[in-house]
Amino acid sequence: MASHRRPKQPSRARVTVLTTAAAAAVALTSQAANAAPSEKPSKDEVKSKVDALYEEAGLATDKYNGAKEKQKKLEKEIDTLQDEVARGQGELNDLRDGLGLMASSQYRTGGIDPSVQLFLSADPDDYLDKASTMDQLSAQQVEALKKVQDKQRTLAQQRQEAAEKLKDLSDTRKSLAEKKKDVQDKLAEAQKLLNTLTAQEKAALAEQDQRASRSAEERVELGNGVPASDRAAAALSAAATQLGKPYVSGGSGPNSYDCSGLTQWAYGQAGVSITRTTYTQQNDGTKIGRSQLLKGDLVFFNDLAHVGLYAGNGMVLHAPKPGAVVRYESMSTIGTFQFGVRI
Repeated sequence: MASHRRPKQPSRARVTVLTTAAAAAVALTSQAANAAPSEKPSKDEVKSKVDALYEEAGLATDKYNGAKEKQKKLEKEIDTLQDEVARGQGELNDLRDGLGLMASSQYRTGGIDPSVQLFLSADPDDYLDKASTMDQLSAQQVEALKKVQDKQRTLAQQRQEAAEKLKDLSDTRKSLAEKKKDVQDKLAEAQKLLNTLTAQEKAALAEQDQRASRSAEERVELGNGVPASDRAAAALSAAATQLGKPYVSGGSGPNSYDCSGLTQWAYGQAGVSITRTTYTQQNDGTKIGRSQLLKGDLVFFNDLAHVGLYAGNGMVLHAPKPGAVVRYESMSTIGTFQFGVRI
């Protein structure tokens, strides 16, 4: 006879666990269904982030420019040192040839004076240090040997200095590549943000940017203020001839500029040499406050991220940012004013 058994009932604990899990699954599904999609940043938020990235790119560009200037300086110094070493080696060879002739003459007349063997020594300096007496040497021999000795020391120092500068140059080139990548990354990130905008939003931003500036064709009211000096007037006048030229990171003219590239170029046209970067240009003259500004003074903004030329009436002539051109712009729209510098 078959046995009839009732199915085994799940335990109370198991029922509780299953019920809780099911409730959680339903809650998560409900939350996922009701969750709002990640919100796209507004036009103003994008502009704020892009402006911040452009400021960071400006600082990175300045560091890149500084490394580039250092590279040029090191290359020039190394070339000079290598030329000096080559000339020095030629002079040393001539001195050695003179000692060789002296040794040959002494050999023909009955043997080589022990002192002349210094020429044959790998280290004349060491030989002189160990010599028991200098009486064996004639005045002419002493002079010749000292010249060899001095020239060897000079060459050794120059070669060591050249080797150190070559290492510094290698490190600088590596730093240059890193800083260039930093600039490119900042600009790429800014462009990625701009690409999230609609065509209408991009047009609105462009119109907003245009309202803050004045094109080369428009008349700009700069007031009747006097220039800081004749050279400042000449620099400002030179910069005005570059209106409409594009901003390019690292640009120093005459076809494109970044901010400090324009100010350096402008003062160069006035016959004044100033340094290449904002953080060095701040030390190229005397710092002044906003109320003291005169036409042609350098004006610095945003923690040394930007520099331009004061044009009068609260206006600045500058190379503003990627995508823009050399233009006049109100100081009130550029950013946080730090100080002016009178060259």
